[in-house]
Amino acid sequence: MTPGSQRVPYGLVLTMLAGLLLMCATAGVTIGSVALPPGQVWQILLHQLHPMLVDPTWPPVRASIVLDARLPRVALAAVIGAGLACCGMVLQAVVRNPLADPMLLGVSSGASVGAVAVLVAGAGLGVFMLPLAAFLGALVALVAVYFLARTGGRMTTLRLILAGVAVAEVLSAVASLLIVTSDDPHKAQSAVRWMLGGLGGATWSTVWIPAVAVAVGIAVLLAVTRPLNLLYSGEEAAAALGLDVHRFRGAMFVVVALMVGAMVAVSGAIGFVGLIMPHIVRMLVGADHRRALPAAALLGASFLIVCDIAARTVAAPEELPVGVLTALVGGPYFLWLMRRKVSA
Repeated sequence: MTPGSQRVPYGLVLTMLAGLLLMCATAGVTIGSVALPPGQVWQILLHQLHPMLVDPTWPPVRASIVLDARLPRVALAAVIGAGLACCGMVLQAVVRNPLADPMLLGVSSGASVGAVAVLVAGAGLGVFMLPLAAFLGALVALVAVYFLARTGGRMTTLRLILAGVAVAEVLSAVASLLIVTSDDPHKAQSAVRWMLGGLGGATWSTVWIPAVAVAVGIAVLLAVTRPLNLLYSGEEAAAALGLDVHRFRGAMFVVVALMVGAMVAVSGAIGFVGLIMPHIVRMLVGADHRRALPAAALLGASFLIVCDIAARTVAAPEELPVGVLTALVGGPYFLWLMRRKVSA
């Protein structure tokens, strides 16, 4: 029996992942310092959708908790998780390396430098300046890692990891230098907290920019699944079939940098989501990006919502940065994956 015949039907996988996301989102809204019954949460949402659907039998403060505090945070976690998972899957296809990830390749660090520079610069900067600076930083970092890792027309796993780590360390040092030399201790403190990666303080006004960037980015990626499949199968084969590999790779770098920049500008650097999710998705639905990208978006969204729930509850009433939890999960997985690849 072939591996493909053993897989669960694709439609069933998507249905299960969508159901998982719905359950995780419901849990994300119900769990907190004030526990809310899931049924009441859905009644509040239905009443918000149309007042005639459900009669309000709950205190107004509970509606405010659901609609103004927890739902924006869950929505932001879903957007960031979906975007990071899809970015990781595309990077692994574009550089043809299963260890590629926005954090490991220095993309998140580059975005962090741009965002920290804006944060410590102070007021007077428009709402789009932070995402724009993060995008430029992410793009510069990604291009630098690519050219450092590629020599003689080839790119090895070792060189990619070394280049990514080196660029990430340099950029992290630059970000730290910007924070240390800041004249305003309050801005420096907020920048440090932001760099750890967190979703606290999410509001609807902060959700829409990454939501639009991720939605547009995923739509673009779904439109180029055939070139992605060709490149994932081999650079020489893709070029032989008429794909302009260098131009396509550059375009994908821009798309990924835009998505990561918009996400990092709001959430800070959250690592390893883009490393873990693509591998799980390929085991579920295969490597065809037409199938894998939607599944990665659903699974990544669910994963980050669960991580954020843990970040809010593990050390309650204190809140852990969600980036710390994803690193605790992703770090050992990365070491295992690297060891398996080296031994293979």
